[in-house]
Amino acid sequence: MKVMSAREAKNHFGAFLDTARREPVIITKNDRPVGIMISIEDAADTLLPEFLSDKDPEYDRWICEKVAKARDRAESGETRTYEHDEAMLLLRGRLEVRLADKIIQG
Repeated sequence: MKVMSAREAKNHFGAFLDTARREPVIITKNDRPVGIMISIEDAADTLLPEFLSDKDPEYDRWICEKVAKARDRAESGETRTYEHDEAMLLLRGRLEVRLADKIIQG
């Protein structure tokens, strides 16, 4: 992953954009990371579109019901909860499969 200072990104904006299309670029200010630039294609594979899109008015009701059902299943023993590290490993595995399927489909 490339790292650029904010000044370097500003002064070489074209190169900054070209680099961000190839790989994520961490932007630093006073030698501390303050942001990250990713390509629009990479952003499409994240949760960003979900955060940026207008939600259906019923979305909040739907998500609350979904969370309540999951909580009820966990409390009843129908399903189980995971520690954070285990959940992240499971999630990473699911994402790797999803990305591999995308690559195969072309």
